[in-house]
Amino acid sequence: MNMTGFFVQAIVYLGASLLMVPIAKRLGLGSVLGYLLAGVLVGPFGLDLVGEASADVMHFAEFGVVMMLFLVGLELEPALLWRMRAPILGMGGLQVGGTAALLGLGGVVLGLPWQQAVALGLILSMSSTAIALQSLQERGLMRADAGQKSFAVLLFQDIAVIPMLALFPLLATLTPSAVGGDGHGSLLEHFPGWQRALITLGAIGGVIGAGRLVVPPLMRLVARTGLREMFTTAALAIVIAVTVLMSMVGLSAALGTFLAGVVLANSEYRHELESDIDPFKGLLLGLFFMAVGASIDFSLVASSPLQIGAILLGITLLKVALLFGLARAFRSPNDQSATFAIALGQIGEFAFVLLAFAQASGVLPLPIASMMVAVTALSMGASPLLLALNERFVLPRLARVPAAREADVEDHGAEVLVAGYGRFGQIATRFLRAHGHSVTMLDIDSDQIEVVKRFGARVFFGDASRLDLLRAAGAANARVLLVAVDEPTKVLEIAHVARTHFPHLAILARARGRSEAMDLTEAGIEGVYRETFDTSLRMGVDALRLLGSGAHEAERAARTFRRHDEALVEENARLRAADQATYLQSTRAGLNMLETVLKADRAKARSFVDDGWDVDAARARSSTAATPSAPEGGSA
Repeated sequence: MNMTGFFVQAIVYLGASLLMVPIAKRLGLGSVLGYLLAGVLVGPFGLDLVGEASADVMHFAEFGVVMMLFLVGLELEPALLWRMRAPILGMGGLQVGGTAALLGLGGVVLGLPWQQAVALGLILSMSSTAIALQSLQERGLMRADAGQKSFAVLLFQDIAVIPMLALFPLLATLTPSAVGGDGHGSLLEHFPGWQRALITLGAIGGVIGAGRLVVPPLMRLVARTGLREMFTTAALAIVIAVTVLMSMVGLSAALGTFLAGVVLANSEYRHELESDIDPFKGLLLGLFFMAVGASIDFSLVASSPLQIGAILLGITLLKVALLFGLARAFRSPNDQSATFAIALGQIGEFAFVLLAFAQASGVLPLPIASMMVAVTALSMGASPLLLALNERFVLPRLARVPAAREADVEDHGAEVLVAGYGRFGQIATRFLRAHGHSVTMLDIDSDQIEVVKRFGARVFFGDASRLDLLRAAGAANARVLLVAVDEPTKVLEIAHVARTHFPHLAILARARGRSEAMDLTEAGIEGVYRETFDTSLRMGVDALRLLGSGAHEAERAARTFRRHDEALVEENARLRAADQATYLQSTRAGLNMLETVLKADRAKARSFVDDGWDVDAARARSSTAATPSAPEGGSA
């Protein structure tokens, strides 16, 4: 295939992704499924816009997986690997070993030779690092229990590929012609199995040695040039060189670059390497998913739908059940266990590499390898959909509900009630208590309550939007209610209940931004505080001073800005509900007016300076005059 044709196919793929990925994201299915659907759309069994070129694009797109594994390796410092040895070896080892054993046993029961059953069990135990990490990151779950355990298991799987690649040649029972090979595979295809295993391990050792001895001095040499493009070239050269070496000996390029990344994890250039390669990784990884979608052989699926469907369903159910049980055994809650099991329940992209390697090594015949490629692609395609279904239907039934705990609110006759004792409410509460005022604090996060109780704070569990709990907390006798809850709708609900049933209370409410501030203003809450407004304004004051303005001028400008911006919020809140066009016009006019007022105020301040009324200068002169002068030649 010529370069022009290749780039045309790549443009077709990217155009399809621009259509399908936003749709999938809008439907809550994640970007991975969008890329897969884009591949199906333009593939041989869709609009057939790529024809036979999908295989060529797939080879190129595999660099996305290669680079992703390189970046994953860069994140794994040896010290981190050692700290994570328990979950990596424990959960990862049990997952790979248990899945491989059960699937291998199933293969023997179905009549496969034990060598083929063992190879298939190991291959199908792999999960998709690309899909799992991408999906968990999009949902913000990488720091959750499910994300941490998924990362540990995926890491073990990546490492486990090394012994698998060394083991497969020893399981060979077929000749290259019997498996559909053409006799022109890796350089090692004519060597006996034990020699191939030794050369394979030698190549891995060579990558590790080069990463420690050759690459650091090379990167120092490149860094001295001071040219960013040379660093990017060197980073790509490392990836391509390892890829070529691994391909020459019949190993996985992704495995080799993963090892190279681990070796370079302690290098002072790791962050620069990450930033240079990451854009290429994102683009090529999307192209890889699209190539996977285009490579699904729907004619094979149509010829044996029941057989392939049963295999796919059986593998998925077995992996999900085993993963769920494993997570529960390691004390994960039900909701986190379900997310962990679904996230890793598919067959991974390494299966494509391992199936090709097993076929070329004489372990698997071509018909079995082709069928399992189709099953793998369908499994990867179904994974984002299963995650979406898990989020929609499973997690709501498994998640722990804090409100099940009985409220323990007591009336201590406090002057101030605080609803929400998080990072925002804590500061105001500590300030008031430091000035001798009594405070009763309410929160619905039982974990947060247990944490703050260790520091001596008395926080009661209860939902402040409930009238009975507000009354039990002493709202009838309190003077002030601080609503510091993080959720905007809950802030409005609490404020409405308090305003309706305890009109004597002065309500001061937290707003996350301008829109929430207008909502509260419309609801009649006068004490509205935008959580980032004061900090941002203080930053602006400091920036003005660094740019040459006097302290008094900067503070004066901040007071003017605050006064007019708060008036603008009140005006916009009044107009927003009445007429959208008038609201937008008023907003634009208000912003222009604010700039005009600030300019006029600044000009007025400068006129004072010209007339000798610079307060900062006057203070400086006063301070200088009050300080005794040092005797000449001596010290003050």
